Amino acid sequence: MNKLERRTALSLAAVYAVRMLGLFMILPVLPLYAENFEEATPFLIGLAIGIYGLTQATFQIPLGLMSDRFGRKRIIIAGLIIFAIGSVVSALSDNIYSIIIGRAIQGMGAIAAATMALAADLTEENNRAKVMASIGMTIGVAFAVAMVVGPLINDWYGLSGIFWITALLALVGIGLVAFVVPTPKKLFHHRDAGVMSDYLLPAIKNANLLRMNIGVFILHMVMTANFTVLPLLFKNQMNIESASHWKIYLPVFALSFIFALPLIIIAEKYQKIKPLLIGTVATLILAQLGLSFGLETNYLVLASFLMFFISFNFLEAIQPSLVAKYSSVSNKGTAMGIFSTWQFMGIFVGGITGGFLLEHNSQSAVFLFGGCAALVWLVAAISLPKPHFYKSQLVKLSPLMLQDSQATTIALYEIKGIKEVAIAIEEGIAYLKVDKKELDETALVAFQ
Repeated sequence: MNKLERRTALSLAAVYAVRMLGLFMILPVLPLYAENFEEATPFLIGLAIGIYGLTQATFQIPLGLMSDRFGRKRIIIAGLIIFAIGSVVSALSDNIYSIIIGRAIQGMGAIAAATMALAADLTEENNRAKVMASIGMTIGVAFAVAMVVGPLINDWYGLSGIFWITALLALVGIGLVAFVVPTPKKLFHHRDAGVMSDYLLPAIKNANLLRMNIGVFILHMVMTANFTVLPLLFKNQMNIESASHWKIYLPVFALSFIFALPLIIIAEKYQKIKPLLIGTVATLILAQLGLSFGLETNYLVLASFLMFFISFNFLEAIQPSLVAKYSSVSNKGTAMGIFSTWQFMGIFVGGITGGFLLEHNSQSAVFLFGGCAALVWLVAAISLPKPHFYKSQLVKLSPLMLQDSQATTIALYEIKGIKEVAIAIEEGIAYLKVDKKELDETALVAFQ
């Protein structure tokens, strides 16, 4: 990567991180406040946890498309302003209903699609995947950090303090976008990174992508439902004060990452992604059953919690890779946008379902629900075909090759190792899916 691309990757990763950190810090804390707010019920607490997922899912694709028209940085800054407003509303709240409103406003500042499109605008074709990966990694890092610092900030400054810090983080993000993130000279519709309205229907109708969407929906639904219970479990059953919950979260996240990393490498390097997908979804079921039926045994709860996050970290890492493998070269970016929308809808449904079951049934029922949901996912995952391990590759075409894109497409298909071709004339790029073991790289030189 050149200097501009490194600056783009670091600054946009920081912008993404401060927003996700603000959203996640409340997750291990809010369930503990059911007794502090008048009229607060487990269901309303669950709604407050998950409501941002609904508004995020609703606004993410529209804001991404609007960034094509009004500019990436304008939409991102507007989204961060909305996010800051929601944080302030929640910080000033003295009842659960205004917190729900504030959290809903936070989700309306949905900048993920616009951020990825801006990253694509600012990077060369061959380095784009690296920049996207660096931004995507910040989600996992932000989640782990939020789980640790959220309870600590709550102990020092209370719930409102978390929201005030979240608002401050949003302002930091605005400053980064305005003064640090480079401004692209021209905006493009990137098939690999942005949502394109023409490809929405084909991506939605793809049966394999639908199974992947169901999977990410269930994964985040189960995770969010779990967190309507886990902080209460740690405090009331294990007698661990909320300020010390990081002593559970930190080692669990560290160990889960250590165990998940070799699984991720094996899945990609040795092409074992489908059997490991099925195995980790099955592990997810076992973890939920362990939490449901082992509530009275602290060691079983902790072991099941660790099993859950080993599975979660692995699945969170390899699912986007599978979406890329199952999507066509033309609609990869659109497929990713839809996939992300299902993810946030899962957060919303998980929050309200976990809260409802906790209010009307029991803690055990929440985890049992998670196990049943994961079983549905297992059935869907088993029916997935074995994916092809083709790589995405972008080739900058010469003006001569763009004069007759149809002839260029036919010529590219004749090169050994090229499996899919889509030419974006406005970008001057050929989007390819290639078998790296077969590809004749030297033959591509004539097209550049």
